[in-house]
Amino acid sequence: MNKEELKRVSDTKTTKILKKGEIIFGEGDKLNGVYCVRDGVSKLSKLSPNGKDQIVKLATKGAVLGQRSVITEEVANLSAIAVNDMEVCFIPKDAIIDTLNSNPNFAVEVLRHIAHDLKEADDVIVNMSQKTVKQRVAEAFIYLEENFGEDQNGYLALTLSREDIANVVGTATESAIRIISEFKKLGLIKASGKKVAIANRQGLNDVAKGS
Repeated sequence: MNKEELKRVSDTKTTKILKKGEIIFGEGDKLNGVYCVRDGVSKLSKLSPNGKDQIVKLATKGAVLGQRSVITEEVANLSAIAVNDMEVCFIPKDAIIDTLNSNPNFAVEVLRHIAHDLKEADDVIVNMSQKTVKQRVAEAFIYLEENFGEDQNGYLALTLSREDIANVVGTATESAIRIISEFKKLGLIKASGKKVAIANRQGLNDVAKGS
């Protein structure tokens, strides 16, 4: 966007503060605009026919939520819920559509963004079909460390519940708890309540690779 377009879009945005657990939008909602993450983390999930949530993505600072639904004029395919306290900006649908219609470069960038999301979705499908649950749990902890870092005590900065970890890797909560307990016994991780720290990175890498 040029400066004039940026200002026009910026003038339409509103800021919203969300508490942990609050819903940004739900699956099946009709969205009247897109949400940009300014701070915090949101989980994007889809409800399966058996009533279980599958977390398909964790959206962090800079992520845009809801753009596919706004452009296609379809209801939201996923739910977006705050994992921790968040600050998001809401940009009305009209501001996005008007810019898409008047700025081909912006339209191409949006297409690239959606194509990237499709690639990530493909990767999730491959992981589900070709890797064991144990591998996927190990990968989840490595992903959390690489993308969100550690707190001052060496624990993963982003704390996910055992249920959320299960929903990320696509398994039952009981299975995730059992594997996490096994990882603790093997000295791959250590835990304090919900908090988890990676104790043996190489060992966890080996599990993730199926070594």
